[in-house]
Amino acid sequence: MRKEIFGKTFDEERALYNLTAADVIDCVFAGPADGESVLKEARDVSLENCRFSLRYPLWHVQGFKIHDSKMDELTRAAIWYSHDGVISDSDLGGIKAVRECSNIKISDCTITSEEFGWKCDNISISDSTLKAQYVFLDSKNVTLDKVKMSGKYSFQYMENLTIRNSVLDTKDAFWHSKNVTVYDSVVKGEYLAWFSEGLTLVNCKISGTQPLCYCKDLKLINCTMENCDLAFEYSDVEATVTGHVDSIKNPRSGSITVDSVGEVIMEDAVMECTGEVIVREV
Repeated sequence: MRKEIFGKTFDEERALYNLTAADVIDCVFAGPADGESVLKEARDVSLENCRFSLRYPLWHVQGFKIHDSKMDELTRAAIWYSHDGVISDSDLGGIKAVRECSNIKISDCTITSEEFGWKCDNISISDSTLKAQYVFLDSKNVTLDKVKMSGKYSFQYMENLTIRNSVLDTKDAFWHSKNVTVYDSVVKGEYLAWFSEGLTLVNCKISGTQPLCYCKDLKLINCTMENCDLAFEYSDVEATVTGHVDSIKNPRSGSITVDSVGEVIMEDAVMECTGEVIVREV
């Protein structure tokens, strides 16, 4: 039989430790005792309209739902080593909100959390906003759909990432990533995707200096590139670009088809570069 905990305030260390098969509704996790790990080792729990202002509340949790809840900036490292969770219509604040978790679905959320989503597996985010300087470092099997993201060093050392219908305002994104596909999205930022392998961009709007260098198995399909100079240096690339590219430098192999290009620079290469730039005939 499920337990119900309604309208209470908890602030002590491990206040609901190992809580099992329970619904926690309209509760507050805050107070002068400033206790950590209030729901550590919980199993099969549902949290509805709860407020968090304590550190490490959901560590080693198995099977959880969080709905219409808020974790403020004091809720440090909120969800670690936890699995099989659903988070919806909630605010996730506090540094390092999710780490080393798996099988987590996030929807209709506002996420403001530095170092979010590190070393995770099978995470999905939809219809949400995400602000984080470092997001999803060294994670795998991640999907984003209708996400507005801002930050800097995003999606580095990731594997198996799919992004759709999103806006990414970032810098140094996708460095050293493998098997990333981005559809129908806006990608803003400097030094995009250096050292990536298997990156595919489809129907994307790309902007920022020196993008897509040192890439292996890079594909661009029907993309635009605005304010992109010194692009594709030492990359193995097959690209079809609509519109103008400011400059292209020393592509290592493959072909880049554009409507126009300001400058093609094929000089001072430190390796053999046989990439071809094709300008469409008007």
